[in-house]
Amino acid sequence: MGGSAEQGGLRDGAPADVRLIETMLWAPGEGVALILHHLARLEAGCRKLGIDCDLWRVEQMIETVSAAEPLRLRLTVGLDGGPELTTAPLPKAKALWRVGLAEGRVASDDPWRQVKSTERHFYDRVRAELPAAWDEAIFLNERNEVVEGTITNVFLWRDNLLWTPPLRCGALPGVLRAKLLATGRAREAVLRWSDLAEGRFFLGNALRGLVPAEVI
Repeated sequence: MGGSAEQGGLRDGAPADVRLIETMLWAPGEGVALILHHLARLEAGCRKLGIDCDLWRVEQMIETVSAAEPLRLRLTVGLDGGPELTTAPLPKAKALWRVGLAEGRVASDDPWRQVKSTERHFYDRVRAELPAAWDEAIFLNERNEVVEGTITNVFLWRDNLLWTPPLRCGALPGVLRAKLLATGRAREAVLRWSDLAEGRFFLGNALRGLVPAEVI
């Protein structure tokens, strides 16, 4: 798979050391949760960057993982198509995440928002500098629309459905997000900070699932 980058893609001008990222939940006897969604996103990212990556090889690497407890898997793929896989214990779960509003704004038309990659230095810096009382920071775009957190998508609970920002707001195409949209549990809607401050909402990703959250 792979080949030439899509027209208007990201290959030209991409940092030589940029890597696509998939962060996955692995469990004994089950393997990787949402594996098809992870592979689909990886394949889409490879197309955008013109990366020739052997998905069969990636799957074989994942199948070699063995442990007695669930793990966090981090798969990365460089511009040369070479995959690397590391494992780590799962992060400690919390029943409720406390969140605040990130300083600065996300450009909704930034093409790097289309792929999950190491080209996310702004997000990494904000996460590293989170106040002690915060578990996550939520970004807005240039139109003051909710985008996402540093490592999570946002889901507002309203009318017995989950509502999540459209990709055109600048949100990353998260794997859990894709699953919830595909199964009808979630729909897209433009959200405002006041929706979160005044309503019930969740943060989510493939590693942690949906986690209740509150604005502090």
